Amino acid sequence: MNWRERIIADPRILVGKAVIKGTRISVELVMDLLARGYSRDQVLQQYAHLTAEDVQACLGYAAEVLRSERMFGLPA
Repeated sequence: MNWRERIIADPRILVGKAVIKGTRISVELVMDLLARGYSRDQVLQQYAHLTAEDVQACLGYAAEVLRSERMFGLPA
């Protein structure tokens, strides 16, 4: 699954936040629902126009963003 086929960031949609292509559903919203304990099926029931692949793309996007995150320790 290549998340790039399903996730876009367009400054004209939700101020450029990453969204599922063709929707105004942000990756942030989907990740927040999953973090709150919603199952994938519950997310899909809540947003019937999404697919399981859309939710998977959100997870892939989030994983890649976190992989690219760099932490810099402050001197003690």
